[in-house]
Amino acid sequence: MVKTTNMGGGAGRRSDRDLKVRVKTSKGRKIGSTLWLQRQLNDPYVARAKAEGLRSRAAYKIKELDERYKLFKKGQRIVDLGAAPGGWSQVAAPLVGSTDANPLIAAIDFLEMDKISGVVFLQQDFTDDGAPKALIDALGGHKVDIVMSDMASPTTGHRATDHIRIITLVELAADFAINVLAPGGTFVAKVFQGGTEHELLSLLKRHFATTLHAKPKASRQESAETYLIARGFKAQPTD
Repeated sequence: MVKTTNMGGGAGRRSDRDLKVRVKTSKGRKIGSTLWLQRQLNDPYVARAKAEGLRSRAAYKIKELDERYKLFKKGQRIVDLGAAPGGWSQVAAPLVGSTDANPLIAAIDFLEMDKISGVVFLQQDFTDDGAPKALIDALGGHKVDIVMSDMASPTTGHRATDHIRIITLVELAADFAINVLAPGGTFVAKVFQGGTEHELLSLLKRHFATTLHAKPKASRQESAETYLIARGFKAQPTD
């Protein structure tokens, strides 16, 4: 059950910030699910995404990162890992000029994703054998300018375990990026703060000119989520 309450305590017309949606726990729904639903219903970015026709609140994260760091340019080829429901690809496609006639974005997720103009979507697990090659084949075998990863594994509720899982996915994405990026390319990935990123950062610093962390405003402040950006891809060092 969903209930809207007045948090201002006064009579008369209520402002938007005076309204808060409360969700009562129903039979069969866990408390965690109830809290998630309540948070979604009260999230201004969720409402804004719906009003503006964007796939998810995550679209605002990549929009802010692009505005801040000028990630996307016309003609760039992009791979979007963990793409569903498609917020990142939806933002990137018009910025790089990707069209159905000349697709410049290949996206992958094991979940379904509705079609986005200019995006070749593969419903497949990125960790499957053959998935990396299939992504590059979808772009005509060309080198890639940006690899972006919003991949996440199902959470266990154990923070250390969940962190290790997401870092493992980011490391796989980073290895993929190192093998497919064109010189000067960029790698963008969601990570969670947790203290086991040393090897990942060392790897990226060997292969990229600069690395940094950023937390967009659209990322919930209480979340440990942050975004890792590595720019200026260099040729692999010869050891």
